[in-house]
Amino acid sequence: MPEPEDPRRTPQGVSYADLKHFVNADGQHLFCRYWEPDAPPRALVFVAHGAGEHCGPYDEIGRTLKEQSMLVFAHDHVGHGQSEGDRMNIKDFQVFVRDSLQHIDLMKGRHPGLPIFIIGHSMGGAISILTACARPNDFAGVALIAPMVRVNPESATPFKVFLAKVANHIVPSLSLGFIKSKWISRDQTQVEAYDTDELNHHGGMRVSFAMQLIGASERIEREIPAITWPFLLLHGDVDKLCDIGGSQMMFDKAPSADKKIKVYDGAYHALHHELPETAASVLKEVTGWISERLPASPSQGS
Repeated sequence: MPEPEDPRRTPQGVSYADLKHFVNADGQHLFCRYWEPDAPPRALVFVAHGAGEHCGPYDEIGRTLKEQSMLVFAHDHVGHGQSEGDRMNIKDFQVFVRDSLQHIDLMKGRHPGLPIFIIGHSMGGAISILTACARPNDFAGVALIAPMVRVNPESATPFKVFLAKVANHIVPSLSLGFIKSKWISRDQTQVEAYDTDELNHHGGMRVSFAMQLIGASERIEREIPAITWPFLLLHGDVDKLCDIGGSQMMFDKAPSADKKIKVYDGAYHALHHELPETAASVLKEVTGWISERLPASPSQGS
């Protein structure tokens, strides 16, 4: 008798049969996390993580919103965490957006009629913006924590971008260097947690991946003048990984009637993993902002 076919496994060797997941349009298995309230949910909240990380570190946000009767869901993007795909490599940034819309549609099908929010950090912020732009009438609001709206002008000078484009044609797998974890947070325990998390990508960033990020930021800049959905922007003014100028540009130029920006003095990139006082403020801002945009529950009615 032939041996049964070996089930698909995560990059860490765990069978997807034992994990929550969905299969994307390319046939890749994407690992999922869900924070489901005991009572019927009042809203759906999709969380998009950043480059090189995974959705596990969003547990506190997920649990907090779950306690407020919201169903929170997330997945590890292709090439990240426990999902399939070449590490930190993507043929087209749109794949991240497509997969996010697929996951959102799956949850909408299970829980029709609920308002849908998105929370995105860093590259996940770019994914969130483009996801909402794809269906501008579908979302009740988008909360962005240090989003990648524009590439850092210091690291992406016109000459460096030109060299990257040339290198992308010749050696797309060339590494442009590493994400410097010291700029993640001022909280050293959070930096150490990032460095020791085996689900994070600790290798270099390929020039081909960097070009996808640049292309995504260019798309966002073109989309901003048409953004009318509600959004919240939170950014640290010492963020060296995602340019705060991008958040300010989005706030200034998007015509949305419901928009807010809050800048954290002295804060680094991962605001939700910053020093305790900052992290607590960010959690309160995000959860409060979403709660304020929920329809009144029957118990709150007159």
